Amino acid sequence: MKCRPKLTASSADPFARLLVAKIALDTNTSAAMAFKLIYSVALLLSLWSTAGCDFFAEGVLQMECHDRYFMIAVDLAATGGPRFEAVDGTGTYAITGDYAAKCGYSISVLSLLGLVEFRASYFSCHTEKDDGFSFRFNLITTYDGEDAYYALNKTCSPPLPWSPREVTCEVNYMEVSVRSELPCPAGFSDDWRTLEPLYSASTQGWQVTFQNLDEQLPPMNLSKARREGYVFDLAHDRIVFRTPYGQPESYSTEVNGVPVEVVHATVFSRKSWVAIMVDMIAACSMDAGSYHNGYMIWDTPEALYPSLGGTEISLGLNGKLMELAAAEQKGFIMARYNSTVQIGIPYNAEGSYRKSFVSNGIFEFYIFNLYLKQTSVDERHEETALWFHRTLVTPLLPSSLFTEDQTDVAEGAFTVYLSKVPRDVELTSIQLNGQEFEVPFSDANTYTLTEVGYPNQTHSYTLKVPLHDEIVFQEFSKENGAMLHKLDINYTLKAIPGNDPYYYTVSVKALMAVSPPSFDAGCTASGIDFKLAYRSFDYLWDISIGSDRLTPALAAKHGYTMSNDSHSLLLSVPLFTHGYKYQDITLKGFLGTFTILVRDHDTSEVKTSTIKRCLFNTTELIVCSTNGWMTVVVDLAVVLQSSEIPTIHLINSRCLPKEVDGTRVLFSFPLNSCGTIVELSKADVTYQNNIYFVCSENICEGMTVQCMYPLASLKRLFSIHKFESDEEGFGNIIPFVTVTNDVQTCTTTEMTTTAAPQRTRTPSLHLPSFYPTARYVKVYRVKNKLAYLKKKGTKTMQEM
Repeated sequence: MKCRPKLTASSADPFARLLVAKIALDTNTSAAMAFKLIYSVALLLSLWSTAGCDFFAEGVLQMECHDRYFMIAVDLAATGGPRFEAVDGTGTYAITGDYAAKCGYSISVLSLLGLVEFRASYFSCHTEKDDGFSFRFNLITTYDGEDAYYALNKTCSPPLPWSPREVTCEVNYMEVSVRSELPCPAGFSDDWRTLEPLYSASTQGWQVTFQNLDEQLPPMNLSKARREGYVFDLAHDRIVFRTPYGQPESYSTEVNGVPVEVVHATVFSRKSWVAIMVDMIAACSMDAGSYHNGYMIWDTPEALYPSLGGTEISLGLNGKLMELAAAEQKGFIMARYNSTVQIGIPYNAEGSYRKSFVSNGIFEFYIFNLYLKQTSVDERHEETALWFHRTLVTPLLPSSLFTEDQTDVAEGAFTVYLSKVPRDVELTSIQLNGQEFEVPFSDANTYTLTEVGYPNQTHSYTLKVPLHDEIVFQEFSKENGAMLHKLDINYTLKAIPGNDPYYYTVSVKALMAVSPPSFDAGCTASGIDFKLAYRSFDYLWDISIGSDRLTPALAAKHGYTMSNDSHSLLLSVPLFTHGYKYQDITLKGFLGTFTILVRDHDTSEVKTSTIKRCLFNTTELIVCSTNGWMTVVVDLAVVLQSSEIPTIHLINSRCLPKEVDGTRVLFSFPLNSCGTIVELSKADVTYQNNIYFVCSENICEGMTVQCMYPLASLKRLFSIHKFESDEEGFGNIIPFVTVTNDVQTCTTTEMTTTAAPQRTRTPSLHLPSFYPTARYVKVYRVKNKLAYLKKKGTKTMQEM
């Protein structure tokens, strides 16, 4: 079936007005809220999608014969707001609101079922009442300004026999029918004498008189009564009387505290000496219902009509009757008190309709189309069947949402569960810490929103936001010693249909244990690379090299390559720069270790460190340790005249290399040994030794090796016990040429040393180091050291 929907607004509908008025009366809210509620319900009942379809397709239209009425149910989605015409041999008659109440028609909107229900009494105006009850109607829909007509015909035979008296209390009219062959009851003649003064000699046809609480009203003929909105008919041996609610001749009263509307009409006719008088009393409970503890309560008097005992009750919703036992199994309640029958309908009864309403909160109301039969038997054992169609509406009821913080810090995300959201309320947007996002989220977002529907006509939303997302407020909680993550959520919800928003807010917090940052480190041929991926709370710590905080200025001073942005820190530390320590130095290789410290930002306490040790190839180096050792690896190829390796030693000829590999040699010795010379200046102390090898013609070539320490870093100087320096020394390797008196060897005797500029080369680098020691040189504090030198009267010293 193909339909092309279009929104239209129906004309003013008295049944919608009745429902709206009922809700407004029962709603204990402000005038503004009541107005919004009225508008919401009116919109619900008056806005429908009009479509051009085949209305006789399966499921679009149903026609059924019920106990006392014929029903047409039309699918709302297919027909929109349909109109009806009654058809008989005299023509067609538009069924408007007033005409429907007068002629026995009613229209109900069964929104839960998605239907418009049109009901016609078996005694309605244009019904052909021969062997059965034949109905002819036109269903009219409008599409693109064009009316489409569909003829609907049906003949019904009532499934239940008629009671002597039957009363129908419809939503918009009352109808009474009685058997026309009733015998005259006792006291009939007395009633006639009461009415006799009202008739003139010319009174021959049928007339009617009405009686209210105070007086008997003058009679009128049936034609005038019809013009006043009353209908009298004779069909199937029954006299029928029908009246809309609220007629001038009706009156309201209370029976045992229950409001009742009554129309007391007496129809009579007199010919000659024969008089016929029929009492037609329509009495209906007008209780609007009340809501209490999950039940819609509705009352009707036990004895609206004479009864020898209690009345028999059957009830249901939407035109479907159940015996009382079956109804009670479905949660309905029936109780009797003070000659009153009280019906309790559970709020979630099958067939009820629920609607949400938004105004400074989410509210809900329920609509029940009650169908009830009340049967009583009078003293003559004559049965009266009373049929009720009642639309009951609860007042506005708060609809409480439920939220649960399901955050698991181990998962790394906030998880917030919002449930009990009514099915006709949808989430349109979410604000996260003040930033608004439309729902559903775009694929670019790192947040997720999952919706789940439930059988109880509610749905839920589960929101996930990463704890470290930039939108999450984060700060360190000193009280808890953890990182506090906070997210303020503002849900925007709207009832459908409707545009009024409701803002529902919730705040969630999570405490996350923090740990100092840890670097990833890797070895390269020329040094060590460090990388740190920043976390949101890494500002709690400082990165340092030794005691110095790592800054761009410090990196530039020491020759590091540093790249730092909001996401990561990259640090490349070339070999032999400040901060390295060296171990296991051999001619084959050595271990270089570099340490990065992580300190508490407030206390400067070291919390953790990243230590990276790498194996490097040995080429040429000099290591000046903080504990008084000099370690040198030199390549003599640049100073040797031939490939023959001579005997190599230091100033003290007994100090030989630890390793020799071709032209490369390795010396490692304490600074106070092997003839080391100590020279002092105002700012530095220099330890110097020479590497000699056998030479000829009184000329020897070699290498001068130096370790220079800043005086400010020295704690002790020249002690046989210990050498201490806060900083590593700076090393130099300088080629030289020496003229001696000893042709065979270069020794520690007096000699003239000349630098060999043609073979001078840049020292490999300033080399910080650590190396195991067995003997130490004691270094005095600066002022004591100067006094010592002055006393000795020398600036250089030599130890053999």
